Amino acid sequence: MSTKYELIDAEKAHHAVVDMCAWLRVSRSGFYERRSRPLSATAERRERLKPMTEAVFAANHDTYGYRRVHAVLARSAEDASPELVRQLMRELGLEPVQPRHPQTAPITFTVSRPQRPTAHRLHRTVSLRPGRAYTRHRRAGAERRLGYPPRRPPQQRRRDPGSGRG
Repeated sequence: MSTKYELIDAEKAHHAVVDMCAWLRVSRSGFYERRSRPLSATAERRERLKPMTEAVFAANHDTYGYRRVHAVLARSAEDASPELVRQLMRELGLEPVQPRHPQTAPITFTVSRPQRPTAHRLHRTVSLRPGRAYTRHRRAGAERRLGYPPRRPPQQRRRDPGSGRG
């Protein structure tokens, strides 16, 4: 409802208040009553926090974002949520500027001879079934299982002659 009243207040120089109230389906008495109403407690608090937010922002060379501004206000015993500080900074047009580090000289690398391929370049893992992975050697085309112990023939249990079991 307040946005409708704000629109009427902004456009009253171009159109009649009676017509705009009819177009927006609000009462004239509500419009005039709202104009004479004092600020709410929330609006007063926001107006009180705006200069504090600007002061903290300016004191830190325009680099603090809403989280740091909120931390400074919280340390000074001001009760404001991070979201409120973010909204106030947006309304005031305060956008932090990140400090830039000086440019260093570019690092150049020279290679005296071409590098030989290493083992991690020669192999790739191929998943054929869930839970099993195979490695293919690029040069030889050989396959080797990964993730499982090597296959061994089953061992026969040796019986202890002194255990009494036949």
